[in-house]
Amino acid sequence: MEMKSIPIFSFVHCFSGKGCIGHKCSTCLALFFLLFLTGFSSAQTGGLFENEEVFTITLSGDLAEVLRDRSGDPQYRFGNLRYTDGDSSVVTIPIRLRTRGNFRRAKGICSHPPLLLNFRKEDRKKTIFAQQDRLKLVMPCQGESFLIREYHVYKLYNLMSPKSFQAKLVKVVLDDPKLKPKEQGPFYGILLEEEEQMAERNGMVAVEKTLVRPEQTQLDDFLNMAVFNYLIGNTDWSVQYRQNVKLIAIDSMSKTSTVPYDFDHSGIVRAPYAKPAAELLMSSVRERRYRGFCIDNMAHFDKVIAHFNTLKEPIYAVYSKSAFLDQKYIQSTLKYLDAFYAIINNPKKVKQEFQYPCKEDGTGHVVIKGLRN
Repeated sequence: MEMKSIPIFSFVHCFSGKGCIGHKCSTCLALFFLLFLTGFSSAQTGGLFENEEVFTITLSGDLAEVLRDRSGDPQYRFGNLRYTDGDSSVVTIPIRLRTRGNFRRAKGICSHPPLLLNFRKEDRKKTIFAQQDRLKLVMPCQGESFLIREYHVYKLYNLMSPKSFQAKLVKVVLDDPKLKPKEQGPFYGILLEEEEQMAERNGMVAVEKTLVRPEQTQLDDFLNMAVFNYLIGNTDWSVQYRQNVKLIAIDSMSKTSTVPYDFDHSGIVRAPYAKPAAELLMSSVRERRYRGFCIDNMAHFDKVIAHFNTLKEPIYAVYSKSAFLDQKYIQSTLKYLDAFYAIINNPKKVKQEFQYPCKEDGTGHVVIKGLRN
């Protein structure tokens, strides 16, 4: 298990001298055990995801041409990445970069499409990117505030499981005089680790099977992901079509584990372009809809519900202690979380919600190959 997926405020709470009570005690002991196992080692992440300090990266090159690459197969172009290290030295790394993604890459939706940064091993040595081969860079689509909200969702799932993508909030500057000043930044972006590195960090490998049904995946990991997507109000995912879900496994003979990503269509982010698929018959992304497969025996959910209850305090703290979110959004999000916890701790309501896929007259059987917005 990767210790760095747990925010520092969890450790502060545990070892602040206040002691531990009930489930908090077991949580603190687990955190201490993780700390002991890792020995404060940064070998796995190479420093990039070690803390939540925001630093600035400057990309240079023909970025106007890169940003215009919105259709067909995206083409790599050469550029440079610059940042200032701890001793105030400017570090420059040659990179290749291209656009990536589907919805946010399409023309007319986002001011800045997501990018993929590709490093050569010899160029990234002795830099903060030493352990990174490729990195996804999530760019602001229709305003920085929604990107920052999505970053917090990644931090939430880091609490849920080490089988999650590590995220780093950075300031981005695009150094290309062909771009308009407002296009150049600075603005916030999110660096995301690549699938292969996430899998390796968990002692697993990425899986590229053409068809895997959700019933065939590792049940605990699937329920953890499915209930999490319910918590954040996200219906934009599918195991069958690999819609915003990656699969990893110990080996080719093992069941796959599900790892979610891309949360901009979730109700907790509330991006202006986000809306549920018409097939789901939902009025808004703020409406929660459980999208797992049919499980009649509610006892299968006991473990995951207990897990969410154990993590309730640090989940709320992701928002209440954030230095990047405005207070109005924080308060509305805490109420959104309240509604989730009221449901999962009410046996009648949670059965009604989580057995929705079993209803013949509902939309729980709908499988969506990406949202058509």
